[in-house]
Amino acid sequence: MTGRAFGVLGRYLARQNLFLILMCLCVGTGIYLLSDLFDRVDDFVSAGLGLGSILTYFAVKLPVILSQILPAVFLLALVVQLGLLSRSRELMALRSGGVSPSWFARFFLIYALAWSLVQFGFSQVLGVYGEREAGRIWKEDVRKKQMDKLTLTNLWFRDGAYIVEMDEGMVARNQATGVTVYEFDTESQRLVRILSAREAEGGSGGWRLNGVTVLDTASFLSSQEDSLSLPLHQELKAFAAADQSESQTLLPIWQLSKTIDELRESGSNVERLRTAWHSRFSYAFSIAVMALLALALASWSENLYLNLGLSLSLVFVQYGMHAVGVTAGDKGLLPPFIAAWLGNILFGLAAGGRLVWISCPRLEKEVKARLEPWLRRLRR
Repeated sequence: MTGRAFGVLGRYLARQNLFLILMCLCVGTGIYLLSDLFDRVDDFVSAGLGLGSILTYFAVKLPVILSQILPAVFLLALVVQLGLLSRSRELMALRSGGVSPSWFARFFLIYALAWSLVQFGFSQVLGVYGEREAGRIWKEDVRKKQMDKLTLTNLWFRDGAYIVEMDEGMVARNQATGVTVYEFDTESQRLVRILSAREAEGGSGGWRLNGVTVLDTASFLSSQEDSLSLPLHQELKAFAAADQSESQTLLPIWQLSKTIDELRESGSNVERLRTAWHSRFSYAFSIAVMALLALALASWSENLYLNLGLSLSLVFVQYGMHAVGVTAGDKGLLPPFIAAWLGNILFGLAAGGRLVWISCPRLEKEVKARLEPWLRRLRR
């Protein structure tokens, strides 16, 4: 076939797949919205929200839903498409015309990578806005919990020559109570002073401590100060992003990167946020893994209904592995990159290995030839 013929075939397959993706998105979104509505309808009614507020909540949450279900939708749509092509004997006709299985693998993999980029951009722009706005409506209008009342407890961070401990921090006001500051010499790293303050307040020029007890570690003499200013520039908003697991979804990737850098410089543990950062990419590019899975299933069986059932099972297994990996990364049991990409790596290797196996008859013959002596010994 000529390159032009391949272009016509590619456009035909893309149009067919887009139609199926749209259909699956409508069905999946409808099911998701209905289940979410039944789960939250009592809360909406008890909070006294009107129909407009309820519709606004689900409208702003729609981009989040679409970005979450897109990998599963892509897999189901591609399985249906390949099943229909096989049932109508179009696949057989294309193979007879010289279209190899490797061509389908290349085409759908590139096609899936394009969808991965779309999902990533969509989730980091509209998805982040929708998640933030839906969270605001749920917390402020339904749960009556204002974000400006957020309080963090037992905070530790490092800022330059100081290590700071706070019993309680008010994020919105950038204030803290029960503050202890350990001041070190920048050259010898020797502890110089221990400052204990009743309260502290952050500003553009640094932190101001009130009701301060100063302990000099060289003379072991203590003194009292009404107030004392320190060149601390750490803001509590950055710790709010690290403290709340749900707030990770409220930060686009570029703000999450900035938060990770700020917390790393302050000496905080950023493994959980680094895992979240990698998981943004891994979840988007799981669409490419779904393409490999669909092609592997189509090469294994032409039964559309069987492949659909297996696809649904594999979606849950892959999502479960993704969640387990992210949890392991949060706990520090796995490196962030491995934790976030674990599911994609395993499923990609399995599906890719299947496609390589069927695309290389010579490899199959060589493997069988090498295994034959071992099989004979086992039979004896």
